[in-house]
Amino acid sequence: MNLILFSMVLVVAAVAYFVTRKIIYRIVEKIVKATPNDWDDELLNSRLFTWISLLVPVAIVWKTALEVFDPDAFGADKVDSIVVGSGQILLVVSQVTAIILILFSLMSMLNIVERIYNRYDVSKKLPLKSFIQVIKVVLFIVGLIFVISSVMGKSPILIFSGLGAATAILMLIFKDAILGLVAGVQLSANQMVSVGDWIEMPKFGADGEVAEVALTTVKVINWDKTITTVPTYALISDSFKNWRGMSESGVRRIKRAMHFDMQSVRPLTSTEIERCRKIRLLKDYVAAKEEEISQWNSEKGVSTEDLVNARVMTNVGTYRAYIVQYLKHHPKIAQDQTILVRHLSPGDNGLPIEVYCFSTDNAWVNFEGIQSDIFDHLMAITPEFGLRLFQRPSGMDLSANRYAE
Repeated sequence: MNLILFSMVLVVAAVAYFVTRKIIYRIVEKIVKATPNDWDDELLNSRLFTWISLLVPVAIVWKTALEVFDPDAFGADKVDSIVVGSGQILLVVSQVTAIILILFSLMSMLNIVERIYNRYDVSKKLPLKSFIQVIKVVLFIVGLIFVISSVMGKSPILIFSGLGAATAILMLIFKDAILGLVAGVQLSANQMVSVGDWIEMPKFGADGEVAEVALTTVKVINWDKTITTVPTYALISDSFKNWRGMSESGVRRIKRAMHFDMQSVRPLTSTEIERCRKIRLLKDYVAAKEEEISQWNSEKGVSTEDLVNARVMTNVGTYRAYIVQYLKHHPKIAQDQTILVRHLSPGDNGLPIEVYCFSTDNAWVNFEGIQSDIFDHLMAITPEFGLRLFQRPSGMDLSANRYAE
């Protein structure tokens, strides 16, 4: 009689699966597609309804297996004992299956929450993946404890009470996860790194865009399209460079030096001064500089022929002034940022003149184009100021010999 009843339960379980999978799912699908929101489409893209449709019949079998195979309903002969034992095995299997399906359903719900959260811009500043992974680890441990308690026929409270003695072992096993959790909280709270940030971490060979901030690792897609995984805790314990400030500012720094042959540095002749006066960007500079120098020399009573005591206009100084005016009139240079042209310490490679400014376009390709155009022009006009760029191929300065000829 009990076997007939159990057969009927199996039929009911199969019907419940059909109703959940074919009817309820179709109703939910129509409701979701009829809503104006698109985030609820993640419910249909997940496997949540698959696990729920399997959980319903398993739960029915679980709740009825013990009553159907009640030992008091059988005799004590061998056949009846086998039937009762089979019922107990079926009960344990249904319990374990139900626990696993509940665990999978919760995991799917967490995945849905993560995908919906990633649709919003706040997910880039405050990644949720590491926290969700922590919850998944906790759910996995709890589910494993319930599975073991079902197989052993013991209360899960006994297993939970025994975890205190195994705390040290668990901390050793989940050391990376614990460190990653701590690092994830600090990274999120201080907004040190977010998805989409460009970071540099030479120690781990990372130089690219952050694609994922997980519990134990941070995935970086380098500019050469390779992928580097950096331990999450390393972003707390080690230093790294985050280019987010540059990206958000809308500008990008140009800082590059040109090296000049120091032997080409000299005062400008009167002819060269007149030629510089005709340069549109230097017209005001030459007039103001001549007046300043003339007044100073008059006060000191020195002649411009006395190069030691007098002040004169030099080709390198005039060239620096031209660069400043050129940058101030360049449409792609940010005028509200620092514009600086300066000497660096002379050395074996000549006299470095460094250009320091900011482009108004920080996109990589566009930035490189702007920077290259500026220095193409600046290097091409150096002969107009009587200057020579310094180069030393194969360890010998060929430029000096060429000009000497």
